[in-house]
Amino acid sequence: MAGNANVGKSVLFNQLTGSSQIIGNWPGKTVEKAEGTLKFEGEEITAIDLPGIYSFSTFGMEELVSRDYIALEHPDAVINVVDASILERNLFFTLQLIEMDAPLVICLNQVDEAKKKGIVINKEKLEQVLGAPVVPTVGIRGEGIYDLTKTAVAVAKNGCRSGKVQIRYDAEIEERISKLDKEIQAEELGLEYPSRWVAIKLLENDPEIKKLIGSKSGSIVKTADGLASEISSIHNEPCFAVIAAERYSLASSIAKEVQQQQSEVETTFSEKLEWVTTHRMFGYITSAGVIAGLLLWTFSIGGVLSNIFSNALALFSPVDPRFSGSIEGIIWNGVYGGFVAGVTLVIPYVVPFYIMLAMIEDSGFLTRVAFMMDSAMHKIGLHGKALIPMILGYGCNVPAIAACRIMETKRERLLATYVITFAPCAARTIVILGLVAAFVNPWWALALYAIDIALIFVMGRIALKVVPGQSTGLIMEMHSFKIPSLSVVTKQTWIRTKSLIYLVFPLYIIGSAGIQVLYALGVLQFLSNVFTPVTVVWLGLPAIAGVLMILGLIRKELTLLGAVAIFGTTDLAPYFTPVQFIVLALVSIIFIPCISTVTILAKDYGWKTAATIATANFVTAILVGGVAFRIITLVI
Repeated sequence: MAGNANVGKSVLFNQLTGSSQIIGNWPGKTVEKAEGTLKFEGEEITAIDLPGIYSFSTFGMEELVSRDYIALEHPDAVINVVDASILERNLFFTLQLIEMDAPLVICLNQVDEAKKKGIVINKEKLEQVLGAPVVPTVGIRGEGIYDLTKTAVAVAKNGCRSGKVQIRYDAEIEERISKLDKEIQAEELGLEYPSRWVAIKLLENDPEIKKLIGSKSGSIVKTADGLASEISSIHNEPCFAVIAAERYSLASSIAKEVQQQQSEVETTFSEKLEWVTTHRMFGYITSAGVIAGLLLWTFSIGGVLSNIFSNALALFSPVDPRFSGSIEGIIWNGVYGGFVAGVTLVIPYVVPFYIMLAMIEDSGFLTRVAFMMDSAMHKIGLHGKALIPMILGYGCNVPAIAACRIMETKRERLLATYVITFAPCAARTIVILGLVAAFVNPWWALALYAIDIALIFVMGRIALKVVPGQSTGLIMEMHSFKIPSLSVVTKQTWIRTKSLIYLVFPLYIIGSAGIQVLYALGVLQFLSNVFTPVTVVWLGLPAIAGVLMILGLIRKELTLLGAVAIFGTTDLAPYFTPVQFIVLALVSIIFIPCISTVTILAKDYGWKTAATIATANFVTAILVGGVAFRIITLVI
């Protein structure tokens, strides 16, 4: 299954495969791979949901993965899912599939939305023009799924390919494609890609194809460069832009030929909502409302559920950290405490957060928020799309860093990852609420949130100067508003939550047990004494604060829970001044990320990069904390 983003491809994939899905990564890549099976009229079928892309250019890993799968793995059928309400835009990718000579089935999805816009598509004429069967569907309601599957099976069995209809460009381009195509065929290079498609890609100056052909025949690359220069001279612009313009022109003419627009169409609610959410003034208000509503929902629901789970689990064994007694008892307490922390953090806070985020995302609101925030994000070298993983970071940094894979370049992924490590996740929020809101006042807790958000932009700006490279523009599909799909929301929530279960839970359990043993053996106290000049003199905190910050390296909320366990009371007011509560919370939320975040950093970028980011966080926390201590002392 191949197609643009937000055309309902994942909904159709869920309709076809149900629960028999395996979500992983493509071999050697960070791009997600979705695979499922279904049985249809005695046939067992494997379905692959390729990443949503707009072309076969190698600007991103998703494009490379998709085109290599179609060209090199030779699927029996390729279902090209297109959005019937924006047919012209989707046909740009369809034309490239035809050029690749894929065994094609056109899935004309969301025909109900097209009808609402007054668009009627002539299915038979579209089949004739594209040379491939066309099946109308409404994926969200399961309409047309049987016909789509039956058609795909027929194409797979009969070996019907779309190559019988050849995409023809203007004469000066077509002449040079044909010349290069014949030369490629004459040299018999043993390519798995279609020769005509290779010829077009060479003219487009595709780096991967150029490298491949260059390793086999330098003369063909030289010929291609010469022909591309001729096309560029004729049109006075780069050859790749000329060919792209030709494809868009062809897509436009096909769309005009096969679809009719009703003369009178009422303005839909979706279109009115579109106007409000992208308005130069109202758009910012709605964006702020969406983000605020998401966070309010999370912490309202999370607080209630966390108390319920904590009280229930406390019936089996004490959940507060234990730092004295037998080593076996301390280890068991750490293991159980780590498990409880995972349950009382992930289920109450993170899962509701990701459910609501998936609903906002699938409905279309999140892309509008990203669009409105694009200008602000460019200040730190990113574009609006980076806002999505940054918002994820408010739940947990681990899946947020994994979500940075949607960024186009390694530089942008690294910048987005770096600023996410400062995002106040659910555990950091517990520290803010437990130390500041409880013992100082809620306004100072909000102030810490504001300082943290400002710090994200400041540190992002500094990182922008340090990391070389150019920022890319925002290219993002803004599909029509719709009612969120339950299957899509469930799938997205599970994908984002599973990393917590597989990575965070084990690290919480092992780390909690290990850190409590180290405290019982006196190791943490020794390290705390070493850092006394920093914690006591520079930050103005009690000597025990060093131990609390080290505990926070395992789980951020251990900064709070560790203080309760060490002092033996939930009333921490006698042990800290209001200024110390604020400074400790501030330093804790900026300090080195928790062990789970550092692990995912190392996994995605290597230990050197992870260590560099952790060091930057450490230095920032100490500097900001010391300055804050001196300023807040003058205020309070």
